[in-house]
Amino acid sequence: MAKSRSNLATEALSDILDTHENFEDDVATNEEDSIDANAFLNDDLLTHAKIKNSLVGNLTDLKKGFSKVILQTTQEMTVDDFGLIHNGFIFGSAEYAAVASINEENVVVIGCRSKFLAPAKLGDIIEFEAKGRFEEARKREIKVVGKINEIKVFEGIFQAILLENHILKTTIRDLQANFNPKDFQR
Repeated sequence: MAKSRSNLATEALSDILDTHENFEDDVATNEEDSIDANAFLNDDLLTHAKIKNSLVGNLTDLKKGFSKVILQTTQEMTVDDFGLIHNGFIFGSAEYAAVASINEENVVVIGCRSKFLAPAKLGDIIEFEAKGRFEEARKREIKVVGKINEIKVFEGIFQAILLENHILKTTIRDLQANFNPKDFQR
């Protein structure tokens, strides 16, 4: 018998929170515990400190050059009565995964080539994995893949730059000195 969408979502969220097989009793079972589990990773995150996770997803894995974000689609993200999710939320979650994988305070996305490969609908759980490249350079390239179960729904290559100061405290002259679009061309 097929499982309901809500049962699949509950199981997927449980799997995310269950990181230690030997400590199943410690798995978060209510919303408050889930928020605390995500707050731990957010404490390690050096960028996007005030982002609204209900719109871009929750950071579930963070390593040097790698991050994982899980987006639970909600009614607020839909565009019609069929429950189609607006691609802006999918892109926002992918961008969040990209900057998290760099995990530097003044990282700024300056470009992206992306593809939306399949639609998402209300109740879907989208898992984004981001892998950064050029770890020692100021200019970075990050590949992000988003999947619903094993179906790829998003793929993008983000270009980012690390600035010395916050983007809103940076002059145009400083940006031009640090940014050369040819650095990202293949």
